[in-house]
Amino acid sequence: MPYKLSATLLSHTSDVRAVASPSDNLILSASRDSSAISWSRVSLSSFAPASILRAGSKFVNAVAYLPPTPRAPRGSIVVGGQDMVVNIFTLDALNKDDPEHTLVGHSDNVCSLGVSPEGTIISGSWDKTAKVWKNFTLRYDLRGHEQSVWSVLTISETEFLTASADKTIKLWNQHKAVRTYEGHRDAVRGLALVPDIGFASCSNDSEVRVWTMEGDTVYTLSGHTSFVYSLSVLPNGDLVSAGEDRSVRIWRDGECSQVLIHPAISVWTVSTMPNGDIVSGCSDGVVRVFSESEERWASSAELKAFEDQVSSQSLPSQQVGDVKKTDLPGHEALASPGRKAGEVKMVRNGDIVEAHQWDSSSSNWQKIGEVVDAIGSSRKQLYNGKEYDYVFDVDIQEGAPPLKLPVNVSENPYAVAQRFLEQNDLPMSYLDQVVKFIEQNTAGIKLGNDSNYVDPYTGAGRYQPSVRSPADASSLSYADPYTGASRYTASSASAPLEPRAFKIIPYSKPLSFKQANIPAMQAKMYQFNEALRIEISTEVLAMYPEELTMIEEAFTYLARASSQSSPATALTWAHAETVTQILDRWPMSQRFPVLDLCRLIMAYPLNAPPTPSSREKLFDSLFKACDWASVISGGKAMTKTQETNILLLFRTIANSLQEESSASDARWITQVFTALTQATQLALTKTQRVALASILFNFSCIGIKGPVPADARALHLSLILQLLRAQNDDPEAAYRTCVALGNVLYATKLQKAPLEIQSSQITDIKGALGAIKSALPDQRIADIYMDIMALV
Repeated sequence: MPYKLSATLLSHTSDVRAVASPSDNLILSASRDSSAISWSRVSLSSFAPASILRAGSKFVNAVAYLPPTPRAPRGSIVVGGQDMVVNIFTLDALNKDDPEHTLVGHSDNVCSLGVSPEGTIISGSWDKTAKVWKNFTLRYDLRGHEQSVWSVLTISETEFLTASADKTIKLWNQHKAVRTYEGHRDAVRGLALVPDIGFASCSNDSEVRVWTMEGDTVYTLSGHTSFVYSLSVLPNGDLVSAGEDRSVRIWRDGECSQVLIHPAISVWTVSTMPNGDIVSGCSDGVVRVFSESEERWASSAELKAFEDQVSSQSLPSQQVGDVKKTDLPGHEALASPGRKAGEVKMVRNGDIVEAHQWDSSSSNWQKIGEVVDAIGSSRKQLYNGKEYDYVFDVDIQEGAPPLKLPVNVSENPYAVAQRFLEQNDLPMSYLDQVVKFIEQNTAGIKLGNDSNYVDPYTGAGRYQPSVRSPADASSLSYADPYTGASRYTASSASAPLEPRAFKIIPYSKPLSFKQANIPAMQAKMYQFNEALRIEISTEVLAMYPEELTMIEEAFTYLARASSQSSPATALTWAHAETVTQILDRWPMSQRFPVLDLCRLIMAYPLNAPPTPSSREKLFDSLFKACDWASVISGGKAMTKTQETNILLLFRTIANSLQEESSASDARWITQVFTALTQATQLALTKTQRVALASILFNFSCIGIKGPVPADARALHLSLILQLLRAQNDDPEAAYRTCVALGNVLYATKLQKAPLEIQSSQITDIKGALGAIKSALPDQRIADIYMDIMALV
């Protein structure tokens, strides 16, 4: 019997990017609407949502099923996506927002997942790695692909397959790549184990290949007319594939036996059930089930409605080939049978060109749509292994090859332009020009803010444009990719009401590092706490009940504050002290979510410290938690843990310098600046340098608004000079440091703030600024250089 529509599952509001069907009565789906759904069968031809899970804050792109355990008798759902974490939810009949486990380690979109029968999880990511997780902890880190890892498979507890946008497939034994399979001509998107043979793969080259584990190609299946995204294997050994040509194809004995056309642009994913039914997920947000069992077919009315949906679609001419209406036959051509399943024939119906496909199961031509001239905007393009809505060619220099500018409509054009300029070593002065190019060439498409994007360690978001008053026009709409904060630049107004002596300074609005993925941070902190609590040797390190209460209050406040709701209660200094108590006990490798929490707490108003020394004690604890003494005296490169913790320390200090009241007690600032004088000796990362420059900038903003203690000002200037001498390769850190210097000089000369600047320091300033201006051809650097030189 042929496959026909069995059930239509409607609940998602955006593309369904992944499906899994571990049993005849259970379907799991993941969507770009940030949800995952478990569906339970309610009749032979219908399913209903059993659990709707808020699986992430952004697109959810991968889903898998974790077998039952005593703690999860119905099993668990594993999801991954743009939040860059893997979340595990136990399946039950209730809606749930909080995962049981969160696996942190990827640094980009998690696009594929696999699970072994024993419960080992493997995840693939745009960060070019796959990671194997056992008992919810990282077991193997699979590094070797040159581009995104689009598909993963577990063969055994120690053997794995990965497929990549670098056009290769790799076989791994534990963490070692033991074989590389080459043959596809484009990104490899899907994998499936084929019993008694080996495995199958599908690719953007429109082909499906079947391989032996030794690396021989058994056969190649051709029939798809565009990208092939997903594969699965039926119980009888037939292959099922899904792709960009709107089709699911069933392959038997090396030939296509049936084509199931969908009323959607992309069929992103396909899976098979033990009973032989096929499940698909599409760009129209619908999950569909197809069956060859007549008792599970949908009603005649539902089948007719589905056929009408398919036939009413508009097909891009690129999908079916060149079209010349005058050469096309009329409907009489449909009297001749097709030569094979899936064959497409175009016929003329008046001024309309119709596409019909041969359905070998019913021996009929099926109308699959009307042909139009242009490809739809939803068609994705691949660049460096990642999907984009557009990839433009940008001519920078006559005679030179064009540069590629990838754009997603969900991204802010300023963030896209900034990324393009940085990757191609182009001056940031081109920023507005590139933004204008993007907006002109995506006319009619709504460009989003992508405001929920977060960095896995820092919680930082992308740029968010805001409505600015004329008084605030001096801040250019630009985003640092790590902080989400604006740069500080001159007014773009062409006709200011009053002439200004300076283009940039004074600038008195400090920046903060506030954005975060609160649920992921909270889940990771509680996961670490539980790991400490259940071990006899570490249970005394776990949070005490009163500490748990304070931490819960802090997360509740931050969740509401970050969503711009009014929190019922305010944060107090006691919440910050609770964090330091935990930091004093917890192991070094498990401190980063606690430090991240402290970063956020210090970004919001707190009541006055209970004692004058409270701030000193707080930052003494933070420096110790980051192993500062060891880092500055070790003479070695920082470990990943130290690197992350110190970045969070710097951002916490920057957040603490938001208000003038924070500088009223100079002792803690002197303590912090004295410690930071040793930071310039370290091999800091770019993000650390930007955060350190932000500390100096924020303190300079306080100095613009009012007096600050003289000894703190002197240390501040010394730090600025140290950082300037070391800054000639990073325009953002250099710019922030220069603005800090400009603010200091402005306050000193024009506000008569007490700060003695030696002639040798003036010489240092001029030399360092000259080197930066020469090394960094950035208009902002040139502008702040002129401001500072006017002051010195």
